[in-house]
Amino acid sequence: MKPGTTGLRVKLPTFVLIAQVVFVGLYAAFVTYDDQSDAKFQTNESNSMDNAVYKDYPFFADIQVMIFLGFGCLLAFFRLYGFGGMVFNFLVATFSIQWAILVQGYFQFSHDGKIHLGVMNLINAEFACAVVLISFGAVLGKTSPLQLLVMALLEVPIFAVTEWAVLEYLRINDAGGSILIHIFACYFGLGVTFVLYRPALKEGHVKETTSYQSDMLSVMGTLFLWVFWPSFNSALTLKGDDQHRAIIHTFIGLCASTLTAFALSAMLNKNGKLSMADVQNVTLAGGVTVGASVDMMISPAAAYALGMMGCTACMIGYKYLSPLLARRFRIQDQCGIHNLHGITGLISCAAGICAILTAGEDVYGPSLYEIFTHRAPVEGDPKLLDLQVLIPGLQPGLGRTAREQALFQVAALFSTIVVSALGGVLTGLVLKLPMLAPPSDDMCFDDDWFFEVPPDYDSPVKVQHSLSVEDSVV
Repeated sequence: MKPGTTGLRVKLPTFVLIAQVVFVGLYAAFVTYDDQSDAKFQTNESNSMDNAVYKDYPFFADIQVMIFLGFGCLLAFFRLYGFGGMVFNFLVATFSIQWAILVQGYFQFSHDGKIHLGVMNLINAEFACAVVLISFGAVLGKTSPLQLLVMALLEVPIFAVTEWAVLEYLRINDAGGSILIHIFACYFGLGVTFVLYRPALKEGHVKETTSYQSDMLSVMGTLFLWVFWPSFNSALTLKGDDQHRAIIHTFIGLCASTLTAFALSAMLNKNGKLSMADVQNVTLAGGVTVGASVDMMISPAAAYALGMMGCTACMIGYKYLSPLLARRFRIQDQCGIHNLHGITGLISCAAGICAILTAGEDVYGPSLYEIFTHRAPVEGDPKLLDLQVLIPGLQPGLGRTAREQALFQVAALFSTIVVSALGGVLTGLVLKLPMLAPPSDDMCFDDDWFFEVPPDYDSPVKVQHSLSVEDSVV
């Protein structure tokens, strides 16, 4: 029996069973149905087609595909770690969603002290899950499933508190989650991998390789993410023209980043060939770069330019920055999340700030105050009454100027980076505990440490042996 198996045989089931018991208790005590899913609120006069599920479930289903198929396949690019990439993604995702419903729901308690559960709660929980899975990419192949579950256990509350504080007090625009999803997940993951630094992997690892089949599977994950990313960016935007623009901008940004990625991949490769790693990762950069301004009137041309800029920055990061971070700063970012989510997230935030500074009634009309609710007049301002005639249901805002709102966006960005990085470092310190059964340096990126592998499993020992035989024959 392998040492890794011995360590997990008791620890993993114990952790999961305790978590399940606690979850059941918390759900029983605090979770109930919302008005749209509770039978007692339905009458003979209720039109079932008005139920929120018909507006929100399509987005939920699309995000489900991204979480379980997109991320799962994308993370299966290592030749000997396909099981780990896909299955641990499955494990961590289901745990994170259950936990996020409770943690995020804590900040949404109603007067009866209950979390009223509906499809939108599930969508928000899946966004929190996406944060964990992005961070997982930084430590892919170097952690045990127990470590990953503990990381999710700690990251979800830190994310939920940050999300609540930023949205409740700073009141920012971040429809596509550039700050609260991509930036947070990136710097949390970098904080974790900084603490979990393995000196023995400084020059790479013999199993840190891909195969024809693993690269094909990973590209399938990219395609799932690419196709459904417009739903991810538009799910939480206002229904109507805002959501329509978000879908358009995301699609254009993704198209631009894809074409640019192919051009740069061939240009930067010494032999002029395309790199599958570039196809798997860099093509997605446009979806991140348009995120902060995705529902704003930035113009299709600007979305295209953002896609190109994000792709270029992401490509340069993969080629030059990632090796530098690993060599000089002890950051072994396994999936390059700093390039796809960090650098592009920063570009997206800058674009969002520019869009906020230039937003005015001449472009948006009265709907300016629906998109930028913080700029709506305060209670008692005569202008608010005039606007409420044009936009029924418009709530009083904070009366901020465009410049003031831009400063709040900057404050949210830097505070999120600090909190996420610090949270990642503290989480990394917890994950270093030997009781969490981390794999040895020698067995990193290897399914054989955690799984019952099939007979045709391509053991690195066999590969090494065959290479030695060939060398001796020559």
